[in-house]
Amino acid sequence: MNPFDHARIESLPSSNAEPCGHNLTLDNPISVDGHTQPGVRHEVPARCGRAVRVPAGQTLRIINTPGTQVCDTWAFNANNLNEFISMEHARAWIDRLIPREGDPLLSNRRRPVMTLTRDTSPGIHDTVIAACDLFRFTTLGVTEYHDNCSDNLRMAMQAIGQPVAEVPQPFNLWMNIPVDAHMQLGWQPPVSQPGDYVELRAEMDCIVAMSACPQDIIPINGQDCVPQPVHFELLG
Repeated sequence: MNPFDHARIESLPSSNAEPCGHNLTLDNPISVDGHTQPGVRHEVPARCGRAVRVPAGQTLRIINTPGTQVCDTWAFNANNLNEFISMEHARAWIDRLIPREGDPLLSNRRRPVMTLTRDTSPGIHDTVIAACDLFRFTTLGVTEYHDNCSDNLRMAMQAIGQPVAEVPQPFNLWMNIPVDAHMQLGWQPPVSQPGDYVELRAEMDCIVAMSACPQDIIPINGQDCVPQPVHFELLG
């Protein structure tokens, strides 16, 4: 199969806001508007996405329950979805590829949206690779619809009545993309352990969307290539 199947690509939605398919994400939000209460633990089902509102000053904990699962993560200004965490802007501020505890995550308007306040994992995450999408899976030889992080973001935000116009670069929690001395990228399993978590403090009212990455062809989600759920909760 031609990995750049132009006819197939042109048959898919032309708008970056529209998903290329459908899964349980669209029908299974945590609430109709994304609100929740501190201390209530929610699941992001395997291969799906969910969105949650995080008021300014509150902290969101995202838990790598199995230890092997990547979680693509986005955060939008709740009052203006055109402002969102931008990894290219964040990297320019922190002067490194991977945020550490205490680092702010800047928006495309160069303001902190959230701050990484705690990370119990070895700290290996990715800020370089785009969210997987149906086009990516086409290049990997998939001929039918395949769950993907880009569509999970679109559907998670639609499910709470907050559709987004584009898919920004995600903060790929626990995704292991080593860069060697020759600036070559690798695609490796996570080095996190079961129950590792990160905590993100909201610096403004925001909406955070998470996708339990559906990649099952290369070992991004562990050597077995089996996507699994992750969990999250507000700490207050």
